[in-house]
Amino acid sequence: MARSKGLLKIEGTLDGMTFYKSKDGHMVRTKGGIAKKRIETDSAFVRTRENMAEFKEAASTGKLFRSALRTLTVNSADVRLVPRVVKLMHQIKNLDGISARGQRLVAVGLVTPAGKELLKGLNFNPNSILGTVLYKAYAVDTATGKIDIADLVPANDVAFPSGATHVKFKGAFVKIDFAAGQSELQLTNMVTLAADSAASPVSLAPPAVPALATGVSIFVLGLDFLQEVNGIQYSLKNGAYNALAIVEVV
Repeated sequence: MARSKGLLKIEGTLDGMTFYKSKDGHMVRTKGGIAKKRIETDSAFVRTRENMAEFKEAASTGKLFRSALRTLTVNSADVRLVPRVVKLMHQIKNLDGISARGQRLVAVGLVTPAGKELLKGLNFNPNSILGTVLYKAYAVDTATGKIDIADLVPANDVAFPSGATHVKFKGAFVKIDFAAGQSELQLTNMVTLAADSAASPVSLAPPAVPALATGVSIFVLGLDFLQEVNGIQYSLKNGAYNALAIVEVV
């Protein structure tokens, strides 16, 4: 695969070369490769088939994960979320110490403390990491999904981007059964505070605990930045500064 640097930007196939546009610019690649049937049946490609099966596992579980949290991520994630989540699912799948190569599962990897820790560290917007935006400690009740921040002083405890007049706190308790392909999301209430020096408690609680009987419990905390104009609050920079992260996994 190569990058096209010429003045003429074309898309399609010409003389055995395929020209296409990607997020990284105009690219070109040559036609070729090994027949699909040979890859599926030839013993020489057993490792390839194993890799393909595990990539499919990472891709499908990544899609399930993103779908479960889409309501929250629509305004709090960057354009590279899909490949970053697939990479994360690969890392978690590799922690499956039970299954044979080619059959390792994300659901098994998440049973391990290391798997939970990997998922817990995910920030959905790398341009606005939660730990660099919120300086105040928070407490997560894993039984109820409630998230509390005591005596928050917005002007001191939140890094407001230029132009922001308010910050909105939001959270969620989501349960995902990666083995069964099921999920249930419970959103918390939202708390909006002005960028002033008044101390306020922030308490976010879902209306109910997810009823899904099996799976992993994931707790999410997010901050949306707003700009108030003539009494109406607007999302700042189309959400470019919003932070959203997984803060606990059990």
